[in-house]
Amino acid sequence: MRRAGLVCLFSSSSFIFFFLVSLMISSTFYMARRGFHGSSRALEHAYDYVVIGGGSGGLASARRASARGAKTLLIETQHRLGGTCVNVGCVPKKVMWNAASVSEALRDAKQYGFSDAGSASFDWAAFKVKRDAYVARLNGIYERNLTNDQVEHVQGWASFDGNDKIHIQPAQGDGFHVTGKHVLIAPGGHPVMPSIPGAEHAINSDGFFDLEHQPKRVAVVGTGYIGIELAGIFHTLGSQTTVFSRTQQILRPFDPIIKDNVLKEMQTVGVDFAFDTKIHALERDSPNGPIRMQYESAGKAASLDVDTVLWATGRAPNVSGLNLASTGIQQSKRGHIVVDDYQNTTVPGVYALGDVAGNHELTPVAIAAGRRLADRLFGGEEFKDAKLDYSSIPTVIFSHPTAGTIGLTEQQARDAYGSDNIKVYTSRFTNMWFAMLEHKEPTAYKLVVAGPEERVVGVHLFGRGSDEILQGFGVAVKMGATKKDFDSCVAIHPTAAEELVTMK
Repeated sequence: MRRAGLVCLFSSSSFIFFFLVSLMISSTFYMARRGFHGSSRALEHAYDYVVIGGGSGGLASARRASARGAKTLLIETQHRLGGTCVNVGCVPKKVMWNAASVSEALRDAKQYGFSDAGSASFDWAAFKVKRDAYVARLNGIYERNLTNDQVEHVQGWASFDGNDKIHIQPAQGDGFHVTGKHVLIAPGGHPVMPSIPGAEHAINSDGFFDLEHQPKRVAVVGTGYIGIELAGIFHTLGSQTTVFSRTQQILRPFDPIIKDNVLKEMQTVGVDFAFDTKIHALERDSPNGPIRMQYESAGKAASLDVDTVLWATGRAPNVSGLNLASTGIQQSKRGHIVVDDYQNTTVPGVYALGDVAGNHELTPVAIAAGRRLADRLFGGEEFKDAKLDYSSIPTVIFSHPTAGTIGLTEQQARDAYGSDNIKVYTSRFTNMWFAMLEHKEPTAYKLVVAGPEERVVGVHLFGRGSDEILQGFGVAVKMGATKKDFDSCVAIHPTAAEELVTMK
C-alpha cells in the first residue's frame, strides 16, 4: 500500500512537472507565432525575411517567401491586416459602389416594366454595419493565412536602427530588435490633408468609411480617381454633391476619351462642379452644424454650406516613423523610397514596393511586385531575374459608369512613336441596356495603335461594364496584339465589347 502510494505520488508529480514544461513550451511557441505579443524584454531574433507592412504587397511577399522556405516575420502597425485596400480602400469602396449601382438599377427598373420598383430608400447606417462585418471577416482570413503559411507576425511599430537592424515596439510590452538577411519596406501610404483654417472639419477618404449616416450635402475636393469615385457614390445614393477642381479638368492623367466623358456624364446626371478653385477656409459654428467653405473660383470669392467636406487631393508614403535617417536609403523629394526595377533600395538587402515607392499605387501592382521579389530572393536559379514589368498596367475608375485604361494615352503614344506612326480608332455608341430608358448614357472606346503592324499600345474605355471588359483586352495588349489580331476575333453579339473587334 505504501509503495503503491509512492508510485501514485511520483506519477502525479511527474505528470504535473511535464504538464508545466509542456505549457511553457506551448506558451513560448504561441508568443513566437503571434509575433512576441506580450514580450516584456528586448530580444534579438534573426530572420531570412523581415517585412514591414501588412498591406496587400507585404502580405503577398511574406507568404510567398515563407512558402519558399524563408524564415519570415511580418510587422504591421494597425490592429488589423490588409492595409488600405481591404480596410479603407478598394474593397469597402467597391461594396459602396455596388450599393450605388443597385440604386441605379432600381431607378431603371420602372422603365423596364417593373412599376413598383424605384421607391426603396437606402439605409446607410445599416449597410455600414454589414460592410464593416465583411471587412472584419477578411481581416481574419488574412491572419489565418499568415498562420497557415508559417509567417510570424506582430502588431507593432517598426523602425530602422542602422541598415541591418529593425526595432519593434509592440502594442504591449517592451521593444526589441530583429535582424533580417533581407528587409522589405511596404507600409503603404496615407491621405494628405490641407493646411488651411478649419481643416479639422473635413474628412479624408479613410473618413468616408467612418461615416455613420449619409450626409445630405457633400463637397469633394480633388478630381483624381479617388475623389471622382467617392463623389459618384455620394451622388448616386442621393447626396447633393459638389466637386472642387483646382483646374478645368478632372482625371488629368487619363486619355481625353475617358476624362471628358466622365465629366460630361457626371454633370448630365446632376453632380455640380466648381473649377479653378482655391479653398481658403472651412468654418463651423457647432459640432453638428453645417460647414461653410470659403473659396475662390476663377478668381472670384464664393462660399458653400455643406454637411460633409471630403478631401481627396493626394496621398503620401508612410515613412515618418521608419527612422530612415539611420540608414543609407534614398528618398525622392516627395518622400517616396527610391527603388530600381528589381525593388532594390540604395541599401543592399533592403527593398521597397507599393505606395511607399510611388510607382503605380495600385493593390494588384503591389501584390505582383511582392511575389516576384520573394521569388527572386528565395526561389533559386529559376527566378534569379524575376521582377514586375511596370509597363501597360490596366486600371479602372469605378465612376458611374465605369472607365478603364491600359497602355499609352493618345498623346503619350504620339510623343513616344511620333504622330506619323500613330493611328487612332474610336467608337461612340449607346449600350443596349439603355434602349428602354429615357436617359441614353454614352459609351466611348478608343484604340491607339503604333507602327505599320498597328500594334495596340493603348486601350481606353468609358461606359457600362468597362471594368470587366478591360481585363481580357489587357491580356491581349501585354501579349503584343495588333489591330489585325483584334479584327480576327469573331464578335459576341449583342455586347458592348464587340465594338473593340469591329472598329474601322
